Amino acid sequence: MSDQPLLSLKGLTKAYPGVVANDDVSFDIRPREVHALLGENGAGKSTLVKMIYGLVRPDSGIMAWNGQPYAPDNPATARQTGVGMVFQHFSLFDALDVAENIALGMDDPPPRRQLSRSIREVSQDYGLPLDPGRLVGELSAGERQRVEIVRCLLQNPRLLIMDEPTSVLTPQEVDILFATLRKLRDEGTAILYISHKLEEIRALCDTATVLRQGQKVATCDPRQKSARELAEMMVGKTLHQPERDTSASDDIVLEMRNLTLRSAHLFGTTLKDVSFALRRGEVLGIGGVAGNGQDELLAALSGEARSKRDALRMLGEPVGHLGPNARRAMGLLAAPEERLGHAAAPDMSLTENALLTAAWRQKLVRNGFVNWPRAQGFAEAVITRFDVRTPGPHVVARALSGGNLQKFVIGREISQEPEVLVVNQPTWGVDASAAAAIRQALLDLTARGGAVVLISQDLDEIMEIADRFAALNEGRLGTPRPTRGLTMEEIGLMLGGAGDMEVAHAQA
Repeated sequence: MSDQPLLSLKGLTKAYPGVVANDDVSFDIRPREVHALLGENGAGKSTLVKMIYGLVRPDSGIMAWNGQPYAPDNPATARQTGVGMVFQHFSLFDALDVAENIALGMDDPPPRRQLSRSIREVSQDYGLPLDPGRLVGELSAGERQRVEIVRCLLQNPRLLIMDEPTSVLTPQEVDILFATLRKLRDEGTAILYISHKLEEIRALCDTATVLRQGQKVATCDPRQKSARELAEMMVGKTLHQPERDTSASDDIVLEMRNLTLRSAHLFGTTLKDVSFALRRGEVLGIGGVAGNGQDELLAALSGEARSKRDALRMLGEPVGHLGPNARRAMGLLAAPEERLGHAAAPDMSLTENALLTAAWRQKLVRNGFVNWPRAQGFAEAVITRFDVRTPGPHVVARALSGGNLQKFVIGREISQEPEVLVVNQPTWGVDASAAAAIRQALLDLTARGGAVVLISQDLDEIMEIADRFAALNEGRLGTPRPTRGLTMEEIGLMLGGAGDMEVAHAQA
C-alpha cells in the first residue's frame, strides 16, 4: 500500500433542508487499498460517494487526486479522472444484450466487434466470464453484477467504488467477487467498499472509516475488530442481539400445495410445483439468488397473483382464488422487496401509506369514510415503535431514507398483528441496529402466535432467525430443512439447485 494518497477528502460538508448529510468529513484513500465506508442508514455514506463521483457538489471542503485539486462536475468527469462506481441497484436494460448495455454506460464506446472482444478478455482475466451477445434479461443476478463491474473495468479505473455489492450473490459468487477485488487491489487499484455485512468487511478490507450522523467518528483496521465492535462504532451504543422466546407448534397456519404459476413479467420466473407448510410460531426462511422466483412467490402468497383455490390454504380455508384485501382480512399480510412504488406510494404521506394496507384490520374506514385522525394515530404509533427517523406522519414516503422507509413498511405490517406475515428482503440496505430491531420484531410476532415467511438473500439473516430453510432455484422450492447445523457449503449447494442427496453427501 502506498503512503501517497490517491484521493484525499478534507472537511467535506453537504447540507440539505433540515439535515446535514456530511459534516467536516476528512480521510484518505490510497492505491492498493480496500477501504471500507461504514455507517448506519442516514449516516452520510451515499452523499459522500456521490460527491466523489460527481453527482453532488460539496458546500465546503476540498478533494485532491494525486495531490491535485479534484472537483468533478459530473460522473463523466469523475470517470475520465479514473473513478468508477458499481451502484447497489443495477442500471441495465433486460431487452438489450451484454455488449449493448456496457456500451450505453461508456462515454466513448468502441465498435461492437472490438467491444465484444474486450468484454471477453477482461471478463476472463478477472474471473468474471461473460458472453457479450446474451440478453441481460436471461442473466442471473450474479451475472448482471458482472456486467456492471466489467463495464467499469473497461474504463481502467484507479478508484472503484462498490455499494452493497454482495446483496444478490451466493456464497460461492461472493468468493469469486472477492478474488476479483483482491486481484484489482494487487494491480494498484484502490477500492472504496460500502456494505452492511461486517464479516465481509473484516475479510476483505484493509481500512475502515466509520460515519455517524454525517461525521467521521473513527478510522480503524477492521481485521482487528469484531463485527459487533464495528456495528457498535457505527451506532454509538451496545447492540441488542435478537432473541427467540418460543418455539413453533404443530398447528399449520399456511399451506401451499403443488403451486405452478407463470410469471406476469417477460423476464420473470415461473413457479414450478411449489409446496410447503408453515406452522404457528415458526419463521420459515426461503433463500435464493435474485431472479429465481422470489417476487413471484410473494405475489402468489399476497394475492397479487391468484391461483387455484386449493393451491394455497390459510387456517384450513382455501384462499388461492382470493385477492390481497380478502387475504389481509383473514390475517395474511405481505411486505414486498421494492420499497418505493410497491410497498409504499412515493408521493403519499406516511399516514396515507398506513391507510393503504391497514384500512380494514385497523378499522380506519367506516361506511366508506376514512377516519383520518385514527389513520394518523396508527402511522404515529408505527413511527414511534419502530424508531422511524422522520419529522412526522405528514412526510411523503420518498422523503425518507431507504432504511427508515423499510422500518416503516415492516412496522406497518407487524403492527396489524397478522396470523402470517410474508416479507421479502426485510433488512436489505438497512444498518446493523435497524436490522437487529426488525429481526427482533419478527421473532416477537412469532412469540405472540404469528408465523413468518422470510424471503431473503441475506443468508446470515436466515440462519439467525429462521427455524427452517428452503432454497428457491429457477422457480422450484427445495425441501425445507432445520437451520440448526446447516453449513454455508450446504446452503450454497441448495441455492445452486443441488438435490437432497448431493447436500447430504457434502454434509457427510
